[in-house]
Amino acid sequence: MLSRWRLMIDRWSTQTFYQRFESIVALILTFMITLVIMVALFRLFIGVVGGLVFSALNPLEYTVFQTVFGQIMTLLIALEFNHTLQYVVTRQQSIIQTKVVLLIALLALARKFIILDLKTTPAEALFGLAAITLAVGITYWLMRERDDRISQQD
Repeated sequence: MLSRWRLMIDRWSTQTFYQRFESIVALILTFMITLVIMVALFRLFIGVVGGLVFSALNPLEYTVFQTVFGQIMTLLIALEFNHTLQYVVTRQQSIIQTKVVLLIALLALARKFIILDLKTTPAEALFGLAAITLAVGITYWLMRERDDRISQQD
């Protein structure tokens, strides 16, 4: 983490005004997302531990499983997004990479499938989610194939 700060400070003098602006915005977003992650993690920890200790949560109950793992997936998505923003802050990447956004979208879709209540969700919604998942997956695959071809040519 300290090496990223040193890298950011070293590159600061060579950046344009807009690049500095991007870095500051990404840094502020990183701090905000970190705060949200910490609060959410604390609440999840208190809820799960308190529920298990006082037998309010039965981890074998499907709805409890859905809720807890849905919250865990939400935290993982936030962590990945925060990690991606850190590359913008340190200018290791000037923009957020499209492939990373697609992977985060796939994580969000996986989370949606985990928390989905199949008893109340209409078939059209399931087909829609399946179509979106397929489209995002194919898009990611096409981008990866393109990048693989480009790297082989170099």
